This record gives sequence, C-alpha cells and structure tokens, in this order.
Amino acid sequence: MSTMSQGPDRPDEFTTEATSPPPAQQDDAPDPARWRVLAVALGAVFMSLVAVSIINVVLPSIQQGLGATDSDLQWVLTGYALTFGVVLVAAGRAGDILGRGPLFIIGTALFTLSSVAAGLAPDPGTLNAARFVQGLGSGLLTPQVVGMIQQYFRGPERGRAYGALGAVVGISVAIGPVLGGLIVEVAGSVNGWRWTFLVNVPVGLGAIALALRWLPRPMRPPRTTRRTTVRDVDPVGAVLLGLAVLALLLPFVERNMGWRGWLLVPAGLGLLALWAWWEQCHKRHGHPPMVDLALFGIRSFTGGTLIAGLYFMGVTSVWVLVAMYVQGGQGGNALEAGLIGLPAALMSAVSSYLAGRWTSTHGRPILIAGMGCALLGLVLSIAVVQLAATGAASMWWLLLTLAFIGIAQGMVIAPNQTLTLTEVPLEYAGSAGGVLQTGQRLGAAIGLAVITGLAFAVLAERDWTAAISAGFATTTLIVLVSLVVAMFDLRNARTSSSVTRRAPLG
Repeated sequence: MSTMSQGPDRPDEFTTEATSPPPAQQDDAPDPARWRVLAVALGAVFMSLVAVSIINVVLPSIQQGLGATDSDLQWVLTGYALTFGVVLVAAGRAGDILGRGPLFIIGTALFTLSSVAAGLAPDPGTLNAARFVQGLGSGLLTPQVVGMIQQYFRGPERGRAYGALGAVVGISVAIGPVLGGLIVEVAGSVNGWRWTFLVNVPVGLGAIALALRWLPRPMRPPRTTRRTTVRDVDPVGAVLLGLAVLALLLPFVERNMGWRGWLLVPAGLGLLALWAWWEQCHKRHGHPPMVDLALFGIRSFTGGTLIAGLYFMGVTSVWVLVAMYVQGGQGGNALEAGLIGLPAALMSAVSSYLAGRWTSTHGRPILIAGMGCALLGLVLSIAVVQLAATGAASMWWLLLTLAFIGIAQGMVIAPNQTLTLTEVPLEYAGSAGGVLQTGQRLGAAIGLAVITGLAFAVLAERDWTAAISAGFATTTLIVLVSLVVAMFDLRNARTSSSVTRRAPLG
C-alpha cells in the first residue's frame, strides 16, 4: 500500500498495490543518470513534435504527390490525433507497471518505423495507416517522458527539467513549419513531403541507441507473475477509457460525419462514467486501478488539469488562424506562414527554460502572469489584423504580437505541468501525466473545431479580417476563463497553506 500524507490539497490515502519505486529512488540521493535520461527523452519528444508541426505546411505537397483527396488529407491529421489521444493514459499506466524504459523504446521504434512507411507510401491509404501507427508510437513514448521526469528529478531540478521539456516543445514547434517549407522548396512539391517524414529516422534511431545505452538498469521493475502484471495494467479500464476518448475526440477532429457524429459525445460521456465505475470496483476488489480516482482529490492535480484543458482549448487555435490568415487572407506561402510564428516559438523556448527555474520559488503566479501576457498578445494581434485591412499596418507586425503569446506558452505550459504533478505519487506518475495530456488533447480538439468553425462561418458572411478577428476574440475569452480558474486555484492554495501553518501540532 502506498500512502500520501494528509493535507488540505490531498486525499486521505491511495490504497493500491502498485509497484514501489526502485530502491535507488526511495532515498534522497538524485539518480546520477538523470540528465542523460532527460537528453534521450527530449530527443524523442523533439522528433514527435516536429512531425506534428511540419505536417500542416506540406499538405498541398501530399495532395499533389499522391493525388490525395480532401478527405485523405483530413485523415492524415485525424488518424495521428486519434491514436495519440486514445492511448495516452493506458500507455502511462503501462509504463508505471511494466517499466518506463521499455515502453519508451517501443514507442520510439514504432514512431521511427512508421515514419519510414509514411515517407515511402505509394498511396493515400498507406500514408494514413502509417500515420495511425505514428500516433500510437507518440502516444506510447510521451507519457513515459513525464513519468521519467517525475521519477528521476525532485525539488527545483524537476521544474528545470520541465522547463527544458517546454523549451524543446517551443523549438520543435518553431522549426517544424520552417523546415517543412524549406524541404518542399528544395526537394520539390511532388516528393518533398516524403522527406518531412524521413528526417525523423536518424533522430529516432539515435534516441533508441542512446536509450539502450544510458537508461538505468533494470529498466523493468520485478513482477511476481504474468497474471498479476496483466491485472495491474487494468486492460478493461484501458479499453473503456480508450473508447470514451475516441468517442469524445472523433466528432471534433473528423468534421465530415454530419450531425450523427455528435451523438458520439453523449456516448463518450456515458463510457467515461462507466470507466469511473469500473475503476472504483477494480480498486474495491483489491486491484490497482489504471487511474486511482483519488488523484482527483488532489487539488493541485485537478485544478492544473482543468487549467491545461482550458488553455489548450484557446491558444492551440491561434497558429491555425495565423496560417489561414497568411495563406488565405494575405496570399502568402507555406514558408511565410511558418516564419511569422518563428519568433513566438523561440520566445516560448526561452520562457519555458526560465519559468522552469522559477517555478519552485514563484509557483502559480507565473501561470497568471503568462496568461496575462497571452491576453495582451491576442488583443494586439486583433489590432494588427484590423489595421492591415486599412493599409495602416503590415501583417508582419504579427511577428511582434505573436511573440507575447510565445512567451505566455513557456510561462504557462511547463510550470503548470510541474505544479499539477507535484503531489502525485510516483507509482501513478505515468497515468497522471497521461490524464493531464489527454485533457490537453481534448481541449485542443474542441477549441480547434469551435474556433476555426466560427472563423469559417464569419468568412462566409464577411471577409478574412472579420473571420480572423472573431477567431482571436473567441480565443481571448477562453484564455480569460482559464485565467479566472488559475486565480481561483491560487487563492485556494494560499488559503490552504495559511490553514496548514496555523494548525496545531500533535
């Protein structure tokens, strides 16, 4: 049984039979291999995120090279998003039980092999099948990275590790669109898209080789029997949650389903309730659940997950709106669309690194300051779009206004991840990280569907200026809601801290 000390932000206890941390992790001595582990993990994350950010600017090349239809291109995006989101929590829990190292290597290998298959795809069907597997590989490896940071880092160093992760996210998001535009420019519009997949291969092979060499041994914790291992992974819970996430995501990422597709949303909520019931029954019978629902009794975890979902719901759509505006509204090309967001992504990398160093001392106020910065960038971006319509400004002023949003990304995402997972027990680090990232994926999918749908609806009646302004304004409202939640969370944290300090001893 693993227990957590009682306090205002924590449940009374976790009654699980989860595997205890390895002996090396039970004392206060940091693992000497931690920075090498982080380097390997960040290399794989970089590869997977470049693959996400690069794809948006090469869709026309894919269409030309393979003769793909609009529906084919939709599934190039959708297939990856669906498999990635569906497996996150189950993969995180599997890593907690079976060992994070083996799952990380398997995920990286799947991602690398599917990148080869995608780059050599002879037709749209093969490409989409490869993208499904690519999403599965990314979904397997990503929660292991979060679990590794939780396992190997503690105290202020954990915040720095998450800051480094945020910096890599910023750099990969920055490089992806620019790299995609350059590759297509050099290799040609017919076959250039193939190389945007094949560039993942050396990075993936390098990450696997270094993982085999550097990850601490043993990679897999000792288990009693195969039956116990299967029971601990909780396959029934994994299937129920996977189906629930699929039902909730699909109507938002696949827009050709019509009104019947939206019937999946209540079905997904029903499956989610069934999953929660199963997890409680599984625990009552003495088995460790895939996700111990007592996690949601940790105020920092629940509040941070809600903040992440809301923030991603708003800000994720910014970069899609910018690409629409540059290419559709201003007649720019893919490379220009990538370049206009480059300063923002680079500023995100810098602010992530710095915020990671400050999280342990400043905590939640960093998030609030970051959201304020995002609101400033959004309002200024609306002003640029409006002024550009009158000829009083150039669209390139967005280089400056979007930089504020880039700074906000670094000040919100990495610190929120650190604070959200601070009080989570190590044996649930992977599954808790998967829950957090699933919330981000659901928020991003809902936000993209609603905000871009609104922008296209306005465009049908008005013009690009009104459409993009409406999209930015909706994003501003959502970020404002996330700011209110963050301020409420900060007030509760201070109140709880004050009560704890005044509580009598004994």
